[in-house]
Amino acid sequence: MDNKSVNKLQTLKGFRDFLPEDARKRAWLRQKMVEVFEKWGFEPLETPTLEPLELFRGEIGEDEKMFFKFEDPGGRKVALRYDQTVPTVRVVGQYSDKLIFPFRRYQIQPAFRAEKPQKGRYREFVQADIDIIGVESPIADAECIAVSIDLYKFLGFSNVVALINNRDLLTGIPYPVIAAIDKIKKIGRDAVIKEIIEKGFSKNDAESFLAKVENLKPDEKLLTIFRYLEKSGFPKENFKFEPTLARSFSYSQGPIWEMVIPEYTTASFGGSVGGGERYDGMIERITGKKIAGTGIAFGFDRTLEALEALSLIPKSKPVSQVLVTIFSPDLLIQSIEAAKTLRGSGINAELYPDENTKLDKQLKYADKKDIPLVAVIGPEEAKTNSVVVKNMSTTDQETLPLSELAEYINRYTNDRNV
Repeated sequence: MDNKSVNKLQTLKGFRDFLPEDARKRAWLRQKMVEVFEKWGFEPLETPTLEPLELFRGEIGEDEKMFFKFEDPGGRKVALRYDQTVPTVRVVGQYSDKLIFPFRRYQIQPAFRAEKPQKGRYREFVQADIDIIGVESPIADAECIAVSIDLYKFLGFSNVVALINNRDLLTGIPYPVIAAIDKIKKIGRDAVIKEIIEKGFSKNDAESFLAKVENLKPDEKLLTIFRYLEKSGFPKENFKFEPTLARSFSYSQGPIWEMVIPEYTTASFGGSVGGGERYDGMIERITGKKIAGTGIAFGFDRTLEALEALSLIPKSKPVSQVLVTIFSPDLLIQSIEAAKTLRGSGINAELYPDENTKLDKQLKYADKKDIPLVAVIGPEEAKTNSVVVKNMSTTDQETLPLSELAEYINRYTNDRNV
């Protein structure tokens, strides 16, 4: 095989394939997230992968260098979806006459960033967002933070912390300084001072900015949020005031927060699995309308990695509850009809798709896929309208009327799930 052929068989750097086992884990996490989001009254939203470049330009801050941008065949300047907040703002402006406010939305789709790939950071990754749009009260921020905590507790994390601050408290501090201070947990105090100086500020100014931030106290908005969380039943261990939290997006304003899993800390993201903020100003800039908005983007991939590291993902079950074998070509019709009947009863029944494959090979196939039961209709069973059911884990088998097969499989499945 030449090098060109080898290169064709590889994903691009920072992009990934997900084989069935991993894809099932991702589907499980998505379902759990949707379950929590909808429990709190959020509704689904989807937006296109491509947006006009101008929609994102000037809204992200220092990370614009990571846009995947190009000209489409029509000569339009476009960008792959960098995040889901900006497209949601577009939706609010475009469909404000059709949406019901407060608009509570969740969105679980891929985003694209041309950054250096490393563990926990990819060029294509999934974000799971929730937002409440149309409410100025800090209760909306508190609700999004409450959902954030509830989600990670629901997923099984024994220790999850929402670090909370208010960008309004940072008024007067230049954005480049805020962007540097936001890295303090990752790079340390001295490195933050150095970065501020490299951005053109004096050492005295850098130290003064940082000292001001480190000595902040919660304002009334934050106290309102803390009271809401307490009354919602969340212990104080699950949320705390963090004065150095700054959120580096230029559109961040008002209450900001970051979700951290202390037991899962890596060099690339320090335990952070999501971050949120208010962004009323961005909505006005993009739509021309004064509409309040707040929400959080959860790192789907980071959350999944944390779940795996702490062994919180249940063992995935095979899709098929039973494999219906084909004993021989002349009994193909009987097997097709049996599989059809099982599916009609709500059972995931997989028919082996080759009538010329020997039975022992079909059984090995079921074993490799962890399919728990195998149904065999041989010549004797075809005459008596019966079926042999083989338990692949115990190797026990029994013969029963074909009409009782669906009930048998359901009973077996229910017993395994208890």
